[in-house]
Amino acid sequence: MDATGTGHKTNAEVLTAKIRSREARVGIVGLGYVGLPLGVEFAKTGFSVTGIDVSAAKVEQINAGESYVLDVPTPTLKPLVAGGKLRATTDFSVISELDTINICVPTPLRKTKDPDMSYIDAACRDIAKYLHPGLLVILESTTYPGTTDEFVLPMLERSGLKVGEDFFLCFSPERVDPGNPTYQTANIPKVVGGITPACTEIGSLFYSQALQKVVPVSSTRVAEMVKLLENTFRMINIGLVNELALMCDRMGINVWEVIDAAATKPFGFMPFYPGPGLGGHCIPIDPFYLSWKTRQAGIEARFIELAGYINGQMPLFVIDKVQNALNEAAKPLKGSRVHILGVAYKRDIDDLRESPALDVMHLLLKRGSVVSYSDPYIPCL
Repeated sequence: MDATGTGHKTNAEVLTAKIRSREARVGIVGLGYVGLPLGVEFAKTGFSVTGIDVSAAKVEQINAGESYVLDVPTPTLKPLVAGGKLRATTDFSVISELDTINICVPTPLRKTKDPDMSYIDAACRDIAKYLHPGLLVILESTTYPGTTDEFVLPMLERSGLKVGEDFFLCFSPERVDPGNPTYQTANIPKVVGGITPACTEIGSLFYSQALQKVVPVSSTRVAEMVKLLENTFRMINIGLVNELALMCDRMGINVWEVIDAAATKPFGFMPFYPGPGLGGHCIPIDPFYLSWKTRQAGIEARFIELAGYINGQMPLFVIDKVQNALNEAAKPLKGSRVHILGVAYKRDIDDLRESPALDVMHLLLKRGSVVSYSDPYIPCL
């Protein structure tokens, strides 16, 4: 008998029971570096997982038990597929048979540094077609505060179903660090915030079945802001140390020695290190979601814009250093053969997104250099 005394179980009670018994059918929209590892973790704990992706090539590869994501070894994926615990499809109508759906699609920036919501929009439209009572929907794609309640919720409520009663909606920021051997999907704490307390409770219960630690927060907006704070913190501190590197270079000071000495302080300091710029799927992009949103509220995100400018200048600094080194050897940059060791945005991965190495190569080519590169993870560009 339910809390009303009628004997009829609520959608929340039915879904909760399915999650606890691991009978809930799990769906993942977007089978990239976030979605596939997440689906694998739930499949490993006994859930039946269906991945949905618009790429027929990805779907075919997964159904053959072959992984294209470095953090998911094929020997891990293959038995899950063979055992019927994980499958993939391009058909969104399968959502009508699922109990949970995680949205793990890209959220790039436009050239104007405005959020490109087209992937989230397309995913939500397809989910809305097959939304049914008892479905838990969780957005994981990084975006601006307010996306879940302002953008996603109205699309889903057009069905006439009520959030927190008929279906459940949460935001949980992805925190994947590709290539990190220590922290992966299973042991990175999972922040989750729902539209209603019932949504948060069910979302937290869901993640706790497969992940080691869940951190519930009071709302989707708090959860959305958590991810932006994390990456804005890194972007600004990298911008600060990059500016310090420029200063030290002009003053003839070894910036690496300065950082290493400062890092001996046991409190109040965290070392960051200079580099040729920012790369990857998060740090160069996510803070500008916050910058864009705050502009809508009439607030200027000065730190973000300044850090973005400084980090964007670092490839030019690298070129100047190369040119100065060649000058010392009485050689011009034009016509010199320059070899780049590593072109991914960080070591031991095959991800080129926003890699500053590409900017460095472009500038070298523009100035007449003959450019080549070596990277064991990226055989050809």
